[in-house]
Amino acid sequence: MHSLRRTLASLGATLALAALAAPAGAAGFATVDHASSRIGFGYTQMGVGMDGSFGKFTAALAFDPARPEQGRAALELKLASIDAGSAEANDEVRGKDWFNTAAFPLARFESSRIKSLGEGRLQLDGKLTIKGKTHAISAPVTYKVDGRRASFDGTFTIKRSDYAIGEGQWADVGIVADEIRIDFHIVAGQ
Repeated sequence: MHSLRRTLASLGATLALAALAAPAGAAGFATVDHASSRIGFGYTQMGVGMDGSFGKFTAALAFDPARPEQGRAALELKLASIDAGSAEANDEVRGKDWFNTAAFPLARFESSRIKSLGEGRLQLDGKLTIKGKTHAISAPVTYKVDGRRASFDGTFTIKRSDYAIGEGQWADVGIVADEIRIDFHIVAGQ
């Protein structure tokens, strides 16, 4: 029963994201190609650069290159889909001290503003929620249109301490750096 409630809640959230991101009459790109898209991250652990990714997410997008300021974007990321490089690392970061995916299965992003910077460049502003903590983020984004498809690439940095990612013995940023780079490649069609 608990699993059914989670499934229904996730479905409801996905439908809400789609409604949010698709304003009436919007032209342009709205169908996200999840198989071609990627959400990744990078950080430093004991001075060594590390990378990883998340395998499951739902994204909703409404973007018209002729009217970028009217665009919207929303994303739900399944935190348990993390790939931190090994099964042991994946199990560790899913646990209570890191993402606590049992209590906080999703991270959410919702755009509040998209600003055109000209020549295929945008500034994406919005709110990112992880583990019940919400903070504003701003990401420079480049986009390319290729016929009926467009790709959006961006990078921004968060502080894991802002979201209580790494608690207890892991709160010390001397072992795992506080700064986490988030990078994304989203492909969408018309």
